[in-house]
Amino acid sequence: MGRIKIILLVSFLLVSFSSQVNASNAFNIANSDTVDSLLFGYFDLRDRESFIQVTNTDGATAQNLHIQIFNVDDNCNENDFFDLYTPNDTHVYNLRDIVTNDGNDSGVVLPSNAYGIFVVNVVRSNNQDLFQQVQIVGNMRIEDDNGYEYRTNLLGTQYIEEFSESVGSFRFDAPAAFNFNNEGGVTLSDIVLIIYSQNFQASEVEISNILDNWVLVDVDIFDLNEVPFSCRNVIFSCVDQDNPLYESLLEEVANQSSASASVASLEYGINDVIPHSKGGELLCPGNNIPEGIVKIKELTYDAQPSGETPELLGFVGLNNGNGRGSMDAMIAARNGFPVL
Repeated sequence: MGRIKIILLVSFLLVSFSSQVNASNAFNIANSDTVDSLLFGYFDLRDRESFIQVTNTDGATAQNLHIQIFNVDDNCNENDFFDLYTPNDTHVYNLRDIVTNDGNDSGVVLPSNAYGIFVVNVVRSNNQDLFQQVQIVGNMRIEDDNGYEYRTNLLGTQYIEEFSESVGSFRFDAPAAFNFNNEGGVTLSDIVLIIYSQNFQASEVEISNILDNWVLVDVDIFDLNEVPFSCRNVIFSCVDQDNPLYESLLEEVANQSSASASVASLEYGINDVIPHSKGGELLCPGNNIPEGIVKIKELTYDAQPSGETPELLGFVGLNNGNGRGSMDAMIAARNGFPVL
């Protein structure tokens, strides 16, 4: 019981994932407040406006950035372009009208109802090692037509597996966990979990192929008395139910795991008390707890035919449907931190 109380006292979200498919693999730590060379954000244009700000903090070196935008509403289609940042340069991308840092047309025009994943990747030069290029930071802002906003830092990963000998290899044996409540009249939620595989040499990530980028998780909710309520298995992937590969994804997961799920999505609501902002699927349908902890335990992820380990990043948005909203980044906790 004491361990759950410790988590409740933490003011930010702690997340940890374990690998059931291959015990030698481990998910990266997500970092949201330091410079990095790979950043992730979430955007939503469904009765919302979205803005992504990126800054090159290097005062001496220009950075060539590879921007990738994955639109869930268009079968997770990827749009991409390259953008040059001079030293100490900052630029804001308006997802309704995406222009490059120098003010030119990016060539990317998103539909009015687009939503999905925004990725910023520093292009690695042939004579440039990794740590010399870790020099960008970013944040995102989503403005809803109902008057509330989501704001948080972009999430970054520090390429831990590329330098495991020098910085240590991190293993995550605990489930993901985040707390929620209905303070301030919170009635709606957006729980987003991004799974991707990385092509380090090409300075890009792979997300579009949903049959190769998914994770199956088991969900439980704990109330404030630390009583667990079992929910269901769900699949996180860059997908909605209109994707032509949706049924194939459910079959793929069932074939690769002893467990299965009847639903897959990039985003979910929490339960019947705090459902999804856009009427989407819930992590725990039939559950009416207004305050507690959500535990997400990884069951299976796609083993990646290429041998690459997929990685996970997440955001938790809560709002009251009117003038108040907040979004936090899920981040990983190292072994040893008290878990459920």
